[in-house]
Amino acid sequence: MTDPLFWHRLQFGFTIAYHYLFPQLTMGLGLLIVLLRAHSLRTGSEASSDAARFWTRIFGINFAVGVVTGIPMEFQFGTNWSRFSLYAGGVIGQALAMEGMFAFFLESSFLGLVLYGEQRLSKKAHFAATVALWLGSWLSGYFIVATNAFMQHPVGHLVVEGAAGSSKLQIGDLAAFLFNPWALAAYAHTMSGAVVTGAFVMAGVGAFWTLSGAHLDQGRLALRLGVCAGLAASVLQLFPTADWQAKLVARHQPATLAAMEGVFKGGPRQGMTLIGQPDVAAGRLDNPIEVPRILSMLAYGSFEAPVKGLDDFPADQKPDNIELLYYSYHVMAGLGTLFIVLMGLSVLLLWRGTLWATRPVLWALLLATPFPYIANTAGWMTAELGRQPWLVHGLFRTAQGSSPLVSAGDTLFSLLGFAGLYLVIGIAFLGMVGREIVHGPGGPHAGSPPAPGQAAEGAR
Repeated sequence: MTDPLFWHRLQFGFTIAYHYLFPQLTMGLGLLIVLLRAHSLRTGSEASSDAARFWTRIFGINFAVGVVTGIPMEFQFGTNWSRFSLYAGGVIGQALAMEGMFAFFLESSFLGLVLYGEQRLSKKAHFAATVALWLGSWLSGYFIVATNAFMQHPVGHLVVEGAAGSSKLQIGDLAAFLFNPWALAAYAHTMSGAVVTGAFVMAGVGAFWTLSGAHLDQGRLALRLGVCAGLAASVLQLFPTADWQAKLVARHQPATLAAMEGVFKGGPRQGMTLIGQPDVAAGRLDNPIEVPRILSMLAYGSFEAPVKGLDDFPADQKPDNIELLYYSYHVMAGLGTLFIVLMGLSVLLLWRGTLWATRPVLWALLLATPFPYIANTAGWMTAELGRQPWLVHGLFRTAQGSSPLVSAGDTLFSLLGFAGLYLVIGIAFLGMVGREIVHGPGGPHAGSPPAPGQAAEGAR
């Protein structure tokens, strides 16, 4: 507990996990708002237009809190991870700078136009601004994912000698860095996960309105779009995006794959574990329930393919928290499977015209709203724990990257401060969003574009 590295890792893990609760919703809602605006533009539907305004207000609140919670992470590269920044800043700084210049400013500028410009822009121009808002949020996500992908699978870089014999990384091939195969797979998986979050939130709010008997037309609209988008995105999470990423993990991080699946003794015809408890000290998986040969097939394309186990790797090459990695992965995969079941059932009931009256399913959709956040957080933990003990896989270890002059006490003190501040921010966020949900898309916002003062009140 006195090791500064432990507290540096815990602080960054806490702040980034908390921060990502917000971008995943803005990226997911961005696409759904475009679909609502497109339907309104094509059909002239005022219900779709009202719904788009409502969800844009939710987007705006979420975006603002995401900005506030994201700022501390940028500073931690200098305060907590100075040696890592010195080593890899010539590469990761490129993508982070592009995210700020090309994506964040695009997103924030067009958010203002979408919120306040509806009276001043034509319908087509306002729709174009909405599309730009969505593209800005997704472009921002790509640059962040590309940065992380370099840390997972470094390509497109050069190693140059620095002062006193130290080495640094620089961009050698910008195209190879930006279009890293790992980045493409992770981005597809991340964006489909964001749409799952947005769709579940939309469906959950629609279920709440329907169950409470308020805003029934808007509730049905939110349910219809939410469950359809949720089913599509949940299926994409499983295939092809998860399959694509799993094959990259098998090829470039085989020790990570073994830890994720709880494989201690490798060999051919390896099964995929559904349930089990890893006993790392004994080198075994207790009470396993597995599907025979499936892991070999999914990872390497053949039921006979050998899969390396954790016993095949030296201790300094294995993930340093195998239990947490294993459970994070299985929580993510298990919830993803349940999402497909719930959304598939909801779409079936929607097709039969009975979703609105099937209260158990409406309650399930309402209560399921937080679970995509849990699944996305577990997925992030899987990726980051799987990369350990490396900051840049195969090049730079986590133990080398922290700031030597920042003590454990200093880091714990600031971590407690962040926790208190984020608690206040979270309560305020839930209060603002809850007020909007209770108010609903009707009232002064319905039927006509919001006046600037009304839109500002909604954004607050």
